[in-house]
Amino acid sequence: MKTYYRVLSYIKPYRKHLTASVLFSILYALLNTVSVYLLIPLLNTLFEEKGALQPQAKTLTQTTIDTSAGNWLSKIGNEIAESFKSYLFSGTEREILLKICFLILFAFLLKNIFGYMQAYYMAFVEQGMIRDLRNQSYVHLHKLPMSYFKNEKTGNLISRITNDVNVVQASVSAVFLNMVREPLTILFFLGLAVSISWRLTLFSLLVLPFTIGIISWIGLILRKQSGQLQEKMADITTTLHETITGVKIVKAFGMEDYENRKFKAQTQSFFKLVLKMARVRNIASPLTEFLSVVVGGAMIYYGGELVLVDKTLNASEFIVFLLAIFQMMPPIKELSSVNNRIQESSAAAERVFEILDTEPGIKNVSAPVSVSDFKDKIEFQDVSFHYDDDNELILNNINLSVEKGNVIAFVGSSGAGKTTCVDLLPRFYDPTSGKILLDGIDIKEIRLEDLRKLMGIVTQETVLFNESVKNNIAYGIDDCSEEKLIAASKAANAHNFVLELSHGYDTIVGEKGTKLSGGQRQRLSIARALLKNPPIMIFDEATSALDNESEVLVQQAIERLMAERTTFVIAHRLSTIRNADRIIVLDKGQIVQDGKHDELLLEEKGIYKKLYELQFRD
Repeated sequence: MKTYYRVLSYIKPYRKHLTASVLFSILYALLNTVSVYLLIPLLNTLFEEKGALQPQAKTLTQTTIDTSAGNWLSKIGNEIAESFKSYLFSGTEREILLKICFLILFAFLLKNIFGYMQAYYMAFVEQGMIRDLRNQSYVHLHKLPMSYFKNEKTGNLISRITNDVNVVQASVSAVFLNMVREPLTILFFLGLAVSISWRLTLFSLLVLPFTIGIISWIGLILRKQSGQLQEKMADITTTLHETITGVKIVKAFGMEDYENRKFKAQTQSFFKLVLKMARVRNIASPLTEFLSVVVGGAMIYYGGELVLVDKTLNASEFIVFLLAIFQMMPPIKELSSVNNRIQESSAAAERVFEILDTEPGIKNVSAPVSVSDFKDKIEFQDVSFHYDDDNELILNNINLSVEKGNVIAFVGSSGAGKTTCVDLLPRFYDPTSGKILLDGIDIKEIRLEDLRKLMGIVTQETVLFNESVKNNIAYGIDDCSEEKLIAASKAANAHNFVLELSHGYDTIVGEKGTKLSGGQRQRLSIARALLKNPPIMIFDEATSALDNESEVLVQQAIERLMAERTTFVIAHRLSTIRNADRIIVLDKGQIVQDGKHDELLLEEKGIYKKLYELQFRD
């Protein structure tokens, strides 16, 4: 229940709406009872049981008075009740009948109005709470480090914020609708039943202990199964995400049948577990109902004797008593499912709270330093790094000083640590040991938002959003003028092809920019970096996946972007870094060579010369 109490804490901002919903629940339950009670005078009038009219009304009133004799509130209540009786039962039988019918109609009208208002305010609380939980989870995801996303499946995270949160939503109404309105309904009808015959009421409640036992047993089973169900849904979401984003590879390798079989196996497993849960969940209601009918049959027999033999109960009272008891059955059945729904939602909530409880490893210190510009140099001092789940060093004792305005290229075989080295600059990761200084300040001490504003990043895997060309270029920039947008686009060699698109700068590029070629996507990402105008640029193999023509255009755009900026370049094609101020050669996480292009070629046994000769051996 600790998890569920945490879910309920999200309701605090909606206390007013919740209070209104509870108030309307009380009024609904009260009017529901009144509408049934009014059947007694109606039946008495219809069947001419005139003597039964006055005593019944008096019995209800007297019961209230006796519980608090001498209390002035009871006296006032008694006077009101007597006045109401006097009004209701005065006049001809036709007039009495008309008054009773009008009161029943009015009671049902109010009951339904209150029911509607209660449902509306509860929906406001439910949806507001779920919106906040979903928003908080999404916002927290952006605070988590890159290492978190390396260890989590994308589909699993999507499933938690969508499917699991929906399961949590169902439990909110279970508590505040079923746990408020239904108990009140039961209480009011129980009071009506007791006022008619306490012995008959006691006899009818024999089923309650059995029902409570069944509910508790089923709830424990459902909690365990619900957690398994959410995990299987996460697997389905992951498979969907992977196959849709990788549809070209699936088709190219003719793996449609394989992916279909894998997906069907997952949905079949999900189907079996859903059925298993349905068997357990749905058994509570019929068992409760069956036990109720057993007791109901015995109750009808016993009540019939009180009417026909003992003459201690008249027929109209017995009919209303039966109505009151059977009106209690639906809310009792609803309550029997509340515990089950709470257990299911608690299992789902635990998966959501796993995200929220994950502490971001990379965050601002308590008093971060604010910076607005890069003035002097960047230094790597004895920097080493390994991932949390692996003790093998990716970087080992890196020492490097980069002056402002320099172009630094990182070269090395795959896995040498090139990308990791530049990922430390914007603090996608933090060094395991050592530190990185920017203008003499440890970047861990700099406000994270300020640090990243100083940097622009263009990667081999271009990230574009399913929005317009304009919004992708101006990403992160508010109120960007059209002149600046077009200037950045021209500098990135993108303006001409954008004009040829169906809607120019308003063209939607598709998910990940699938409507554009690789070179076009890369030029848009460079235009985005140009518009941001950062003093530090990072290029992570930005041209390695392009054809020759696109590479020329992109390389021209990169050279414009590098002008008067401090630039870090990870190069796969060595032809693109000949003019770099320094080339850093990495091997197994260590710097093994450092110099200019021509200098490194003179080192006969150097790794750089071997890499160069491999690329240009023809």
